[in-house]
Amino acid sequence: MLSLEQPQLLWLMVPVVITGLYLIKKGAKTGLVEFRIIVAALLIIALASPYNLVSRTATDETPDIVVISDETSSMALFEDDFDKGTASRLYEALTAKTPTTLVRLNGEKTAIGDAIVQYSRGDNQIVIVTDGNNNYGKDLEDSLKFAKDSGTTVYAVQPELATNDMSIEITGDKTVVVSNENMFEVVVSQAGDTAVSYRIEVYADDELIRSGTFSQTTREKTTPVPYYFETLGAHTLSATLTPLDEDRDPINNVFYKSVYVVPKPKVRLIADDTTSPFAQIIYNLYDVSSTDRLSDIDDKKVVVLDNKHVNSLSPNDVSTLKEYVTDGHGLVVVGGERAYDYGDYLDSSFEELLPVMSKPTDWSGGRNVVLVLDVSPSTAAHNTLGDITGYAIHTLQEENLRDAYAGVIAFGSTGVDVSGGLVYLGVPSNIDVLEDEISKLTPGDSSITSLDQGLLIAQDWLKNEVGEMDVIIISDGGIEQSYDASLEVATELHNENANIFFVHIKSSAPSQYDERSVAYAKKLMEEEEVGGTYSHIESGERPNIDFEEIEKPPDEETTFLDTFPLIEYNPNHFITRNMEIAGNITGYNDVTPKAGADRVIITTTGKPVLTTWRYGLGRVAALTTDNGEGGGSMWSSQMYSGNNSKLTSSMINWAIGNPRAEEGAVLEGMDTWFGTPVTLTLTMYDEGVVPALTLDNTPIELSVTGKNTYETTIDPKRIGLHYVSGYPVAVNYALEYLDVGLNEDLPVFIKANGGKTYTEQEARALLLEDARKNSQRIVKEPVSLKMYFILVALALFLLEIIIRRIREIQEARRAEKAHA
Repeated sequence: MLSLEQPQLLWLMVPVVITGLYLIKKGAKTGLVEFRIIVAALLIIALASPYNLVSRTATDETPDIVVISDETSSMALFEDDFDKGTASRLYEALTAKTPTTLVRLNGEKTAIGDAIVQYSRGDNQIVIVTDGNNNYGKDLEDSLKFAKDSGTTVYAVQPELATNDMSIEITGDKTVVVSNENMFEVVVSQAGDTAVSYRIEVYADDELIRSGTFSQTTREKTTPVPYYFETLGAHTLSATLTPLDEDRDPINNVFYKSVYVVPKPKVRLIADDTTSPFAQIIYNLYDVSSTDRLSDIDDKKVVVLDNKHVNSLSPNDVSTLKEYVTDGHGLVVVGGERAYDYGDYLDSSFEELLPVMSKPTDWSGGRNVVLVLDVSPSTAAHNTLGDITGYAIHTLQEENLRDAYAGVIAFGSTGVDVSGGLVYLGVPSNIDVLEDEISKLTPGDSSITSLDQGLLIAQDWLKNEVGEMDVIIISDGGIEQSYDASLEVATELHNENANIFFVHIKSSAPSQYDERSVAYAKKLMEEEEVGGTYSHIESGERPNIDFEEIEKPPDEETTFLDTFPLIEYNPNHFITRNMEIAGNITGYNDVTPKAGADRVIITTTGKPVLTTWRYGLGRVAALTTDNGEGGGSMWSSQMYSGNNSKLTSSMINWAIGNPRAEEGAVLEGMDTWFGTPVTLTLTMYDEGVVPALTLDNTPIELSVTGKNTYETTIDPKRIGLHYVSGYPVAVNYALEYLDVGLNEDLPVFIKANGGKTYTEQEARALLLEDARKNSQRIVKEPVSLKMYFILVALALFLLEIIIRRIREIQEARRAEKAHA
């Protein structure tokens, strides 16, 4: 496409055309004037500097590299002397061959994300030498994406751990309810993955509440610590870690957590029966008042409707409830034989409040999918590993697998259980975990490709399963060595009613290798005793495996089931976090979640049991089974006994949100880390009272942020407990010392944004060559067309002169002949 550097010069054509028209009007020769106008126009276009953009591939043999050396305090576990450390050695190796800059980050805050953004210019590449524990500034994953979008590739070099270190942390709610059990967790992390032992002592205020000697080989171990606080106000939890093995730094071996205990929140229970198991639990935990009709709810945190027919709510009641929830309160609706589908909720004004519609949920499920992925060395050599993992992730995102169970197996010389068996794909977090595990897969060392080893694990998983069973093999096809053994296992799977698919991804190997692979892979699927489906696809192509919807079983098959096992649909929800639901129900209200609702607990047949959503500023939970008592039968007695009873308190706590009463002066703020300021918010519910706060008895300033709301930011200079007008704030060791060792997510982030992760030795051998490859890019350069327009104008001008001279000569000769 023709472009102009100075298009404004085209306006010069206007006077040229006007002059030409004027000369023609005065009697000048039309042809000559038009010819001269064209020549002038071409010269004007040349003056405007016409050009075209031409694409070419540019390769930089000496790419510009920036080495960012993380020399913050947490890196002391890897390096004793940064001047002679990994980054310095790598810089010296690179700078001798290509332009290289070394940037050092130090202090007690790691801002790798900020540094990546700062040095991403688009014409350079970045190498970060770090443990990956970014704890300040821009998010690391977002920064890597920014670098990729700007054209800068980021690589990571992970140094070798020189010494181990352990850290301790207490997690759990800060604001808790008096006399209610609270589940806190003590988390011990180590930098390595060796066997370590240690002693833990946990104190509530000055009382020892948990102690013992523990050991772990994992990077992180969590120990639950349940505790009741019996008095209101400020309290302290503290945990001390005494290492019995190597531990470099004692600074992160003590942790403080402040706790603020508030009175039991007020709950209004609207029920005909207040003796049910559900009612007994909330009576024990909250300040509950009960009626059989909606009334006096303004000062209540939550309204609970237990098995109420829609006719028990007047239009004014529904309007009151909508306003109540919209203003930030909670509503919990418990099912039964007079609620939901049995209580005429469908299409009512009251149903508008609820996250569910009172009509049956479409049946879905009944499918088990096993992905068997080839990670033999040939997948790296032939550039197919990325396609194999990419298609596996694509398969997990299939809409028709939304309520299926799936598992992932990798095979090279052996089979490896990647997913820990079959997991439910209806839980979004399960899909995230599977995708993360797939993206971490790397080729094995052995040259043997033993498909049979992967199929054996799949056979073990599926032997006791019912319903549709699909085994999907994704490979570059190099199964010749294990063909006979693979045929034997595939035959057994077929006889056990499993469907087998072989997705053969074409590799960059020589054609004879690919042809041989096709022969064996295709032959395996076409064996009569296997009856599989074979697909041969190009790199980057997506095969279309048709996961048809499974036929719904006859109604009588589900109607007469004795029990319906419960599963956590969303284990990361506040309600189900740190909880394991185990049990059955014998009945439920058949409902359908609305768009935007969050299914929390369902039956194995896909029926919603607990569904939540936000309505205005408030929260609504729909529990679509009964209160454990029932009318003539008890649907859900197991939900209110044992560990499952915690579900009720978690559900009510979620609906409450903030348990603090909206009265007087309410101060709220989180604990913090040494060197990290924290902001506290003060809300004044009493009109006319002048707010004033002190930090450890020293007055502090407040800023007005809204009507009756104020803020203050504090940065205590001492580790331990501090009090802001009696409200506790714990200050712990600097955040730099919390995450110890290598960040295991860093290689995933790097790979997802086009980079690679190396050891120091790998970086010295491979990084520069990879940087050269990544410096190849399509460059569009302007090519001037000015000279072409000038030459055409000159040629036309000379042509016009030649033609005119020829005509003049011919006319002169004719004139001479006429006189002769």
